Amino acid sequence: MDPATRVPATGVASRVMENANALVENQPAGQAAAPGAEDARGVRRLRSKAPVFVLGCGRSGTKFLYHTLISAGGFAVYYTESNAFNLLGLRFGNLASRRNRRQMLDAYFTSKLFQRTGLDPKEIEKRVMEDCRNAGDFLRIVMEAIARKQGVERWAECTPLHLLYLPLIKKLMPDALVVHIIRDGRDVTASLYRIGWIRPLPWDRARAFVVPAIYWRWVVSKGRRYGRALGADYMEVHYEDLVQNPRATLARIGKFIEHELDYDRIQRVALGSVHNPNSSFRGDGKEAEANTIGRWKRMFTPPQVRDVECSIGNVLVDTGYQLETPPAERRSPLSVRFMNFLYPLYFDFKIWLKSYTPLARIADKGRMGIDEPDVKPGAKSDAKSEAKSEARSEAK
Repeated sequence: MDPATRVPATGVASRVMENANALVENQPAGQAAAPGAEDARGVRRLRSKAPVFVLGCGRSGTKFLYHTLISAGGFAVYYTESNAFNLLGLRFGNLASRRNRRQMLDAYFTSKLFQRTGLDPKEIEKRVMEDCRNAGDFLRIVMEAIARKQGVERWAECTPLHLLYLPLIKKLMPDALVVHIIRDGRDVTASLYRIGWIRPLPWDRARAFVVPAIYWRWVVSKGRRYGRALGADYMEVHYEDLVQNPRATLARIGKFIEHELDYDRIQRVALGSVHNPNSSFRGDGKEAEANTIGRWKRMFTPPQVRDVECSIGNVLVDTGYQLETPPAERRSPLSVRFMNFLYPLYFDFKIWLKSYTPLARIADKGRMGIDEPDVKPGAKSDAKSEAKSEARSEAK
């Protein structure tokens, strides 16, 4: 690869997260949990019943793949992200404390996360108070209760940010299977830039489009590194393959998770974004999933494409994508090269603050969808306020 496409080394950034993750012991590479292995509670579980985590950088198709899985049948239907590891397990402190569990439940029962479970508080309260000791316990208790109520034996989860917590997830839930969906970083950049979720520092506003590209590289690189340590319990899927060659791609995923994924049934059932694609380009008349491929070519100018590819070119190539910019032109301005050095450090520092310092206890609960203090458990939420709440939480 042309040297200009290489990203500056970020050894300091890597060490920040590696030191943080040293707090979480993980299985050595290649030593994945065997079929029928015991989970953290010593319960023997079959691979065909194991929980499935559908993860990836935001705007990569995590929700689309998740809804594809639940449309296949046999999975609990839960129409939102659990935020168990990136929010609940951090915001309420050590869940080995009964007091912390009580505080978490009191907040959870007033949230949209709970309202969407379709459960009554009594269906999980006792078990959470008696058996829950961490975010993994809580997620399993809730999702197993949903599955039980719906008469199925399996569940899946799709919080994109959980990709950054894979070592912890695998420690607490050794039977977990992880499907990492990867989408062309230029399309992810176009989507994130359009909706403004990943914001630049004040002095980088003129090149704001580069920041979501660097974010994509940062998330995907971490996810792949963590995933390789999971051995046979981790697989990567390309969004483009899922859209353009769904039968073969679903067959591969089905073999990995040991679950029948019948394409015809999925199209008939068509839950969530399988029926109604979650596009950031709504209103442009091109909502079909197949039309979400290659939008970056229409959105960015050649100089912008050059800056994006100079920022993420190495990861694009490593994940099977071809670069558009000719090799002779792959040299970005000094300002972009500085951004490529600075932002991974910035992202690492932010997640470290949120995960391993007391600041986690004052994290905003916007992702829980708590809008009104007097919301009663089980009450139906207002669609308009719900949409606003989700938009606020995703922008953080």
